[in-house]
Amino acid sequence: MIIPEGDFVMGSSARREDEKPVHNVYINAFEMALTPVTNGEYRYYSTQTGADLPPWIDEPEFYDDRQPVVGVNWNEARAYCQWLSEESGLTLRLPTEAEREKATRGGQLGQLFPWGEDIAGGGHKRLNGPLNGPEPVGTGNANNFGLYNLADTVHEWCLDAYLPHFYANSPERNPCAFGTPRRVARGGSWRHQIVVTPSSSRSSLPPTLRYTDFGFRWVRELGC
Repeated sequence: MIIPEGDFVMGSSARREDEKPVHNVYINAFEMALTPVTNGEYRYYSTQTGADLPPWIDEPEFYDDRQPVVGVNWNEARAYCQWLSEESGLTLRLPTEAEREKATRGGQLGQLFPWGEDIAGGGHKRLNGPLNGPEPVGTGNANNFGLYNLADTVHEWCLDAYLPHFYANSPERNPCAFGTPRRVARGGSWRHQIVVTPSSSRSSLPPTLRYTDFGFRWVRELGC
């Protein structure tokens, strides 16, 4: 789905300190995958490249081809995007944190979740977790950009390094943080007590670690 160029308001003044200050950001147009990368897509990648499958993919809770792939670390997620770029002839990569938040907000100003202010408005069967595993992608309601699972199911790796105070000095156009070993992730988690997370919520992990609630999706650069 094409996310149009332009400004959006990033962050939150009412939540964690690393989501402050609220600030205006300009993002070039880009395309984002409608859902996280699935087990089926990652299995195909593995057969084509010989890349290792993540450790939990054959367990009953994580086996379905329609589920988002989990247990992929940041380095492996980047390698998948590089392979898909070479296969497609397009410029694909992980989203920056700002691109991910803009896409999540769906062009709506200031609302708490991708679909509005009501946590129950996303069409999820259950909001209280932990669940038995990630639901198949495309469940729940899409946001105004037609994207799914932006606030639930799995955390998704972003391109940026995690800097807790980055917002105070981040560039106004197309920001991307560098300089620390931790990498940003966005989105909710099937393992959490509340499986849905607000649009501004940030998390992070070292790039070599893997968890059963970390996945990813790609974006395509469209040029300036």
